[in-house]
Amino acid sequence: MSLLIKNIKELLQVRESDISVVKGKDMRVLPSINNAYLLIEHDTIVDYGSMDDIQNLEADKIIDASGKIVLPTWCDSHTHIVYAGNREQEFVDRINGLSYEDIANRGGGILNSAEKLQNTSEEDLYQQSAIRLKNVIKLGTGAIEIKSGYGLTIEAELKMLRVIKRLKKEFPVKVKATLLAAHAVPKAYKNNKTAFVDLVVNKMIPEVANEKLTNYIDVFCEKGYFDLEDTERILKTGREHGLIPKIHVNQFNAFGGVGMGVKYQALSVDHLEQMDLEDIEVLKNSDTMPVALPSCSYFLSIPYTPGRQLIDAGLPLALATDYNPGSTPSGNMNFVVSTACIKMKMTPEEAINAATINGAYAMGISNMYGSITKGKKANVIITKEIPSYAFMPYAFGENHIEQVIINGLIY
Repeated sequence: MSLLIKNIKELLQVRESDISVVKGKDMRVLPSINNAYLLIEHDTIVDYGSMDDIQNLEADKIIDASGKIVLPTWCDSHTHIVYAGNREQEFVDRINGLSYEDIANRGGGILNSAEKLQNTSEEDLYQQSAIRLKNVIKLGTGAIEIKSGYGLTIEAELKMLRVIKRLKKEFPVKVKATLLAAHAVPKAYKNNKTAFVDLVVNKMIPEVANEKLTNYIDVFCEKGYFDLEDTERILKTGREHGLIPKIHVNQFNAFGGVGMGVKYQALSVDHLEQMDLEDIEVLKNSDTMPVALPSCSYFLSIPYTPGRQLIDAGLPLALATDYNPGSTPSGNMNFVVSTACIKMKMTPEEAINAATINGAYAMGISNMYGSITKGKKANVIITKEIPSYAFMPYAFGENHIEQVIINGLIY
């Protein structure tokens, strides 16, 4: 099966195969071709260029993209879409004055979701999660990372990871799984956090690694959750079992978690709403990707990741949704890109780079996803007729996507 998209108004994110990450001032550059064509064979990008050079290309199916933009699908490197139920009452509680921390301290938040998930069958959990995954694909997401962390018991964490494995098998998008057993301290361990960390490092990580259910290990490194000592134990054990670290850090407090992530060669450090100069300096000497989650800042009314400061320091930056029931009940990467431009003062070029090639890097898949490159997977977005790619983040309340193509097929 071959697919030719022709008369493309502008083909975005056209890169050579040796570029896997974009940093600093280079994030302001978004390589593109005007009046372009894109040729796909089976699930792979095989050719592209100017319509002036198209010659006599033929294909099984031809799409005329006159007036439309074509770009790689979004790469969402941080989600929690496998969860049970919702937490809309906590949304109302925050409107009425309670903080995220207040709600957590009285048994809400992550513990609320964990209780619901523990009482939900694996099949029901899969069906709820599949609906969310279908929705985000329609919104342009072609690669996604999904975390556990709403189980908080061995049985429930395994249940989540089995659901993620099934989603990976039954959906065409690229899915990467992360073990986030240390997401919160369960009620049963409220007065003995060390015993729970013991459970994570001595039982959960070995069992999950043995069953090959995950690619990554993650920790919520934050005051009131897991401190630096806990985080180091978990990341160290994860690496010993072949799991690559990713880390939730600096959401509410900055106390050395970024440095801990870099020490254990974390693929990404995510959240970063609170940053200090030491955090930025330690990232300069690493291959770790900073990841901003602006929808979370929007929903919780907390500060935004200082993306301008990170990029101006010569660092890369990725954008992700943090799709979860408590702090970001949305997997809309289009809104993430808009919010990064509006609230974080990122240019459209920087935001699109952050949501495509750098998002792919934060999942360890930028060799095959995140750009229009010969040999990469044919995952692309075709917009409706729009004036320019800047119109996408500008007109943030509208859906500008006409078609999503995953592995060469219209989804």
